[in-house]
Amino acid sequence: MDAQLQVVTTPGTKPETQPTEGYFESWDGTELFFRAWPAGAASNKAVIFLHRGHEHSGRIAQQVEELGMDDFGAFAWDLRGHGHSPGPRGYTKDFYDHVRDLDAFVKFVSREYGVPVENMVLVANSIGAVTAAAWAHDFAPRIRAMVLAAPAFRIRLYVPFAIPGLRLLDRLRPRANISSYVKSRMLTHDASQAKRYDDDELITRNIAVNVLLGLHDLSTRIVKDAGAITTPTLILSAGKDWVVRNSAQTEFYENLSSEHREMEIYPDFYHAVLYENGREKAFGKMREFIESAFDRDIDRTALLRADRTGFTRDEYLRLCARPSLFDGIRFSLQKIGMRTLGRLSEGLRLGWKTGHNSGDSLDYVYENRVRGITPIGRMIDRTYLAAAGWQAMRQRQDILEAKLRETVRHLLDRREPVRIMDIATGRGRYVLDIVKEFEGHEISALLRDQSEFSLQEGRKLAQEMGVASVSYVHGDAFDTESLLAVDPAPNIVIVSGLFELFPDNRKILAALEGLGGLVRPGGYLLYTNQPWHPQLEEIARTCVDWDGKPWIMRRRSQAEMDELVASVGFSKIDTDIDSHGIATVSVAARRAI
Repeated sequence: MDAQLQVVTTPGTKPETQPTEGYFESWDGTELFFRAWPAGAASNKAVIFLHRGHEHSGRIAQQVEELGMDDFGAFAWDLRGHGHSPGPRGYTKDFYDHVRDLDAFVKFVSREYGVPVENMVLVANSIGAVTAAAWAHDFAPRIRAMVLAAPAFRIRLYVPFAIPGLRLLDRLRPRANISSYVKSRMLTHDASQAKRYDDDELITRNIAVNVLLGLHDLSTRIVKDAGAITTPTLILSAGKDWVVRNSAQTEFYENLSSEHREMEIYPDFYHAVLYENGREKAFGKMREFIESAFDRDIDRTALLRADRTGFTRDEYLRLCARPSLFDGIRFSLQKIGMRTLGRLSEGLRLGWKTGHNSGDSLDYVYENRVRGITPIGRMIDRTYLAAAGWQAMRQRQDILEAKLRETVRHLLDRREPVRIMDIATGRGRYVLDIVKEFEGHEISALLRDQSEFSLQEGRKLAQEMGVASVSYVHGDAFDTESLLAVDPAPNIVIVSGLFELFPDNRKILAALEGLGGLVRPGGYLLYTNQPWHPQLEEIARTCVDWDGKPWIMRRRSQAEMDELVASVGFSKIDTDIDSHGIATVSVAARRAI
């Protein structure tokens, strides 16, 4: 939906900074309220502001004015359940909705206001700062910088066992709310700012229990894995913060891989750093950091060498080494159980036979039908299929199908014949489903794989489904020359679940260089990645790959994977991720030569 714009006056703003207001359509079709403050002159630079929890974008007007960067446009939106945006107050189905809303808002601003993502800066406060950090981690946008003010990576709940208690409450009373204990006097020493907070009728005291738990779990993941973030980052921390714990902010800062990062601590500040007495110091630091970010060239080539130096390489080498004595005993006992009693589970038995990362094992996971010998075997199989990693793989498949369907429709709308190629397809059932769905249009698929068994099974499946415009061909996904020789050239290429299996970037680039030379401008690459996994060490110590060797994965940050794709001439236009934050699906367009 196009933005519905109207000029209004927001209390507390100067006439020259009066914002326009409207609605933008987010990722799920929900229309969210936003405000846009124009730059003082024609500009293609922007600051995207994210408000605190409980608040709304109207309170950003003061930040826009006090930041005083007139050569930047400024934009902010009301979170779901906040301000003028729809939904029960303080509630959304999943905290991660806010991360996806940020992604949708940035795309909207870029499209409607002509601002390249590379010319955007995020300024985010408290809960908004967690949203910004999660987006930077999971979506790896090429923004110029981000400023995180008092990020709420760990909220002070002041009640023993608060999180377990909230998890129990969430199970017993879905959509339960709690009222915030935070009073204005805990946020700022500035009496006039405290009064404005207290008098603001759009501020809600509610926060849904599931949102609070989602914030906690997402923050835990992002803080621990902040090494995946290379975005220049400034953290503004309040020395007397009674709302969040500063130790989590320090841990996040120390884990960052950003070459340009700074952390400023204001000893006497309360949580609302940008509304405090003496806040001009914080705004001055922000201006300095943002200006310096635009003075530097953006260089991401180091990401191409992340397999040789960096935090995921160090993690990979640790997993290749012997575990500690305690962990060695623990994982050995677990592996013995999986090899003995675990064989009653059909999924585990298949994993030991063909490899836990084999195409056959993944087909079993996608089918998601519990099987096993005896009730015990079926119970083990149910637990196996319910593992977070396998849930993520099934969600990844759903996302991939949706992205493929959307890309096919886009090409058909351009009145182009659709030629799909999957370079390591297995049986390729989801491609067959899409081709069959668009019967009657000019659509075909070339499905390549090195496994003759998978190819034969795929041909049988295509015949059973009555899909004729599909060819199964033997092919090495990493043979650059064989990829370049494909004729006719496809305009949609799929690489799913393949690159995640190989730690060496040179191998990945061999495939990508073939695809970069094969796909003409206007074509698309759909690719997957696994930037995080909660069971990485457990898998390395207890599972085997298709060669019978320990299944040891080197994760690639989303930034690394996107840079590999960009290095051969593709530009990423979209990313989505499963609910666990494990698997991503991205779409990139081949740039004009």
